[in-house]
This record gives sequence, C-alpha cells and structure tokens, in this order.
Amino acid sequence: MDPISQLVASWKIPVGRWGREFFDFLTTNFAWFFDNLANILSTVLNGLVNLLLWMPPIVVVVLIAALAWALRRSWGLVIGVILGLLFIINQGLWKETVETLVLVVAAAACSMAIGVPVGIWAAHNERVYRILQPILDLMQTLPTFVYLIPVLILFGLGIAPGLIVTIIFAAPAPIRLTYLGITSVPKPMLEAGQSFGATKRQLLWKVELPSALPTIMAGLTQCIMLSLSMVVIAALIGANGLGRPVVRALNSVNIPLGLEAGLAIVVLAIILDRIARIGQAGSK
Repeated sequence: MDPISQLVASWKIPVGRWGREFFDFLTTNFAWFFDNLANILSTVLNGLVNLLLWMPPIVVVVLIAALAWALRRSWGLVIGVILGLLFIINQGLWKETVETLVLVVAAAACSMAIGVPVGIWAAHNERVYRILQPILDLMQTLPTFVYLIPVLILFGLGIAPGLIVTIIFAAPAPIRLTYLGITSVPKPMLEAGQSFGATKRQLLWKVELPSALPTIMAGLTQCIMLSLSMVVIAALIGANGLGRPVVRALNSVNIPLGLEAGLAIVVLAIILDRIARIGQAGSK
C-alpha cells in the first residue's frame, strides 16, 4: 500500500462503532417499544395465518377464485387461479404458501399506506422530495442482507422482523410512483379545477388522484413483486413461508425441494400480479 493510502487508512472513520453505539442506545432505552411492536405484529399476522389454515384449503381456493372473478369476469383467470393453487396443495406446500401470502399482502398494504401519502406530500413539496430522494436511493440500493442486522437486534426472530424488512425494501416503489403520478397530472386539468373554485383538497381527490391512479396501482404491483422477492431473505430471520424450504433446500442441496418451493413462489407471484393488474386495469 502506498504512503497516501496508508495515511488515509490510518484515520479510519469509526462508522461501525458509531452504528453499534446507536443500536445499543435504542435497545437500552426503547426495547419495550420494539418488543411490544413485534408482539402486536406477530399476533396479528399469526392470527391471520391461523384463520386461513383453519379453513379447508379448497374453501380458500374458491374464495380467491371468486375474488378474481368479481374483479375481471374472466373464466380463464379463474381457472388459472384454481389450477395454480391446486398445484401448490398437490406439492404439500399449502401451509407455507398461506404464511407467505399473509406476509406479502400485509407488507404490500403497509407499504402502500406509507408510500401513497408520502408520495403525495413529496409531489406537493419539492423540498420534501429533495430530502427523500437520497433516502429512497439508499433503501433501494443497500443490500438486503444489511437490513437483517439492525432488524434482528431490534425485533429478534420471527414473522414481525420479516414484515419490517419487507416494508423497508418495498416502500420506495409506491413513494416514487405516487410522486410520478401526481407530478404528471396535466396542468390544464389543474387549471380547469382551479378556475371552477376547487380547493386544494378537492383538486387532490377529484383531479390529481383519479388521473394518477393507474400509476399508483402500478406501484402496488411493484410492491407485491418486491415483497415476494424478499420471501427467501425473510426466512433467514425466522419468518415462515415458502422461503424456508428454499433455504433448507439450499443448505442440503435438495434440488427437488428447491424446485417445488420455487415453482410455488412463481405460481403465487403470477396470481397476485394478475389480481393487482385487474385493479390497475379497472381504475383506468
């Protein structure tokens, strides 16, 4: 190493030590908050999982198929949903699929609940967007495994930290797409609303949101796909679901198990994607 590099390296910035001290401070002073939050999330998510597992699998399949029919009125989609879910049952992965479904839907719902209001706020306040932009870049580019360390320290193992990690990974998509949708509303539409005396709230609900809805729904689709991509990562911190057999297959080089779980994830992704696109198509 050359002298300049040695000099630079000798004055190492203690980022790691600062981070450890920060998380030590959080766990020392706010452990009660993180523990209670983890318990609440675990209770709600496990309750939903138990409810779906209490119902006969064929009933859940029929309910999901009925939802697809109500949204699209397409027999082809209904048949595809039924065949896909029956394939999962046939592979003996129904319990893991239900756990993954609850985690993904909960993460997508929470991400949209956070992302849409924040995106609207950023679209109406350029300073807020300038502050958010580097934070969103960091959330989207930081390796997902890096999320696991602080989440494990704060929330421990289980489905709750899996949900938190998934939300962190998926939330930037609805924020960016909501911002894009609101800022892309044609100015003549806004000017027409203002000329009729519409207030800012009326402009938001009757002009901006209807115009931006297809883009916002695209954010929902992205949110679901990003959440599904975190299934395997979440399994590493104790979240059950289809990621667990994938990790088990990876550790034991079990090709059949890995293929079965991987195909189940693909089937679930296709079903959720089609249902989300139904909502997107219906909003146009």
